[in-house]
Amino acid sequence: MPKLIRLYITQVAIGFAISAVFIAALLLLNVANLRGLIFSSDSGLIALAMLWFMNGIVFAGVQFAWAIMSLAEKPEGPRGGTPVAHALKPVLVKQFHK
Repeated sequence: MPKLIRLYITQVAIGFAISAVFIAALLLLNVANLRGLIFSSDSGLIALAMLWFMNGIVFAGVQFAWAIMSLAEKPEGPRGGTPVAHALKPVLVKQFHK
């Protein structure tokens, strides 16, 4: 399996695991009475699955983007260049009045 595909699958799995932890925290803290709504409804399991899946898509996308951007090579050498603040000197400017 190519390395990029393996990276994608692992990062998506991590994203969906983070989503499961997030949903568990939402239910544990009972945010907006979500626990009561899910467990008292007939279609609560469908709502729970949809909530996990939709958040999983978001977290997986963010996780994969972070993994891809962290693969970039670090720039070599000094960063920022030399300061020029010591080379600046005030200049007299004449003001013309009409």
